[in-house]
Amino acid sequence: MKIKEIICAAGRTGFFFDDQKAIKTTATADGNTYIGDPCTPGFTRVRQAGESISVLFVLEDGQVAYGDCAAVQYSGTGGRDPLFLTGDFIPVIQREVVPLYKGKDITTFREMAGVVDACPLHTAIRYGVTQACLDAVAKKEKKLMAQIVAREYGLVLSDRLIPIFSQSGDDRYTNADKMILKGAEVLPHALINNMSKLGEKGEKLLEYILWLRNRIMKIAPYEGYAPVIHIDVYGVLGIAFDHDFEKILDFLGQAERIANPFTIRIEGPVDMGGREAQVEALAKLTAMTAAQGIKTEIVADEWCNTYEDIKIFTDNRAGHMAQIKTPDLGGINNAIEAVRYCKENGMGAYLGGTCNETDRSGQICAHIAMATMPCQMLAKPGMGVDEGYMIVYNEMNRILALKDVM
Repeated sequence: MKIKEIICAAGRTGFFFDDQKAIKTTATADGNTYIGDPCTPGFTRVRQAGESISVLFVLEDGQVAYGDCAAVQYSGTGGRDPLFLTGDFIPVIQREVVPLYKGKDITTFREMAGVVDACPLHTAIRYGVTQACLDAVAKKEKKLMAQIVAREYGLVLSDRLIPIFSQSGDDRYTNADKMILKGAEVLPHALINNMSKLGEKGEKLLEYILWLRNRIMKIAPYEGYAPVIHIDVYGVLGIAFDHDFEKILDFLGQAERIANPFTIRIEGPVDMGGREAQVEALAKLTAMTAAQGIKTEIVADEWCNTYEDIKIFTDNRAGHMAQIKTPDLGGINNAIEAVRYCKENGMGAYLGGTCNETDRSGQICAHIAMATMPCQMLAKPGMGVDEGYMIVYNEMNRILALKDVM
């Protein structure tokens, strides 16, 4: 079967593009926006509407396979590609991508994904086009996308849901209630991305962890409900404690004690401004937690963007878990390989992404999760809890319902 035509459709994402540098430094919150001048190239405001591009493969039998190009909320920072705007990149797709696939045979996912992923294109383009490739192969073979991934990579589909990590945005109290009532297995992210949310020495975050622990125990949806508490601090612990690792370690110990009996993870405790320094810092903190018997887990995020980055963090034991931030890796073939590498080399695999994705990329990542079985996957897109959780939960359940009849 051939790809007859390729069409682009501009779209919105489930959240916004945010200038992380401005938010960390000069910008001030004002309702659902920020006041201040942008600091990162490409931004015209500190917060602006997220944009996506659907790449639609029209197949010769009339079916349409598609994926969504999308980039992370904090684009243009932490070593990531620049802001992804539809007006800039639809012409690029039409010029660079369409000739690669139009009129060509649908072969295997790995072969088709490798074509675009070898091109020096924005990660968001490679992300969406490889989604369309996977869908095209699945439609040709009349199989689930998860089955195609499992077959081509020698994997076995999961027979249960992958734990879902739901994120709260700034509404970290009301949205935590939603997560608990829905039985989310990992929560709440909490978006601790500046000092005003952390507290001068982390006291506001510790108060929140205590509230969250008590809230889980008070309104648990069933007996024995024990979610993992996973907090993303965007490097602000390093700012609060002047990158004094002993003080950061003391904070991690306090967090563990307050969260008890629940497991706690802290994502991005420091941001050292570059990959090598970040690997060294997280490796040191991870070793220090082990030496002192602290069970708070460290999650690598900033500067851990590409498949190669993830391998380096994993090989250096720089964290207990790596976030595989799917749009940052470009082709979804890289996300698949990253999960496999983490699992084979003793690193927790978190199939993540961003609130700034779409329903389509959330669904396709659910197929990847069911085939590769990471420790957890992100509920996405958006920060409203209900929508993103529904999208990935329902898609995984559809896979479970169909996998033995297709």
